[in-house]
Amino acid sequence: MRIGLLSDTHGFLESAMRAAEAMGKIDLLIHCGDHYRDASKISASVNVPVHAVVGNCDSRMDGPVEKLLEVEGVPIYITHGHRYNVKVSICGLYNRAVELKAGVAVYGHTHIPGYGFIQVPGGSNRNSLLIINPGSVSDPRGGNKFSYGVLEIEGGAVKPEIFYL
Repeated sequence: MRIGLLSDTHGFLESAMRAAEAMGKIDLLIHCGDHYRDASKISASVNVPVHAVVGNCDSRMDGPVEKLLEVEGVPIYITHGHRYNVKVSICGLYNRAVELKAGVAVYGHTHIPGYGFIQVPGGSNRNSLLIINPGSVSDPRGGNKFSYGVLEIEGGAVKPEIFYL
């Protein structure tokens, strides 16, 4: 299973479409908010299912603020991140993902791409949590370029990648 990751498109559909095209063949698209409507427009062009959440710039938009999916046995938690103050720390995001027993947490809001595996204590069948932010295709920050992510899941193993336009 190959999953495309976008966040913080802010209506910049041209670069979002370029990112979706650059992802190659994907089976699913995740959009982590800030212009929730963009997700369905992008999805229609790549003809795959989309899962999206609202962000802080979607204040007049009805939609979920978080989602938990299971893809090939891997629980994936999706949120924008603003409710967890991710610009300061990912501790709140981490705690919520662990509470939900997620194996992956996908978020946006910071416009800064990156990922890491964090050890999860306790009796879980997984001993680490992948936290990934695909960055932004509209307003990259931290000296980065427009970016997006891809997750490949096979046999319960998750391989994350960040790409730049």
